[in-house]
Amino acid sequence: MKGSTYLDGQLLLAMPGMIDTRFERAVIFLCSHTAEGAMGLVINEELQNLDFASLLNELDIDCSEPKAGTLIHAGGPVETGRGFVLHSADFAQNSTLIINEKLALTATVDILKAIAKGEGPSNHLVALGYAGWGAGQLEFEIQANSWLNADPEEEIIFHTELEDKWARAMQMLGVDLSLLSAEAGHA
Repeated sequence: MKGSTYLDGQLLLAMPGMIDTRFERAVIFLCSHTAEGAMGLVINEELQNLDFASLLNELDIDCSEPKAGTLIHAGGPVETGRGFVLHSADFAQNSTLIINEKLALTATVDILKAIAKGEGPSNHLVALGYAGWGAGQLEFEIQANSWLNADPEEEIIFHTELEDKWARAMQMLGVDLSLLSAEAGHA
């Protein structure tokens, strides 16, 4: 049963002491978090060597007028060939996971077609791959001072430059970046 200890719909912010260098200064939107584990998308890393028009072309989607400025994000190291679209809840299909009243996740080609036609959600973030945790793994990493969590802010998710998302999210929490340490303290 879900309770207040689950963090789906939250942002995860990598702490300076993050051991896994793949997640250094990562901002992850946590799409799902249950007793069985967690799944999220890194929202501040662009996938190199693939743009939106090329992705549409690879999927045989008419891309005569692809939406300008649509980046492909490196969503995480798991299933890097699998695509996801984190988006505003003004668009939904039968397969859409409604995360909260403002945000949703869809993983079908149909949403890419809608975005290419300019008929998709008002805000969207396209990602290949995801970050995943097994049962209890994320909770352990949070206790080990690897992550902070924060309420999602659509401005940070969809409208902040990639290189600024981590600092903006930390500042939103009131964290003075100059005071952060890579060392964990335990009482």
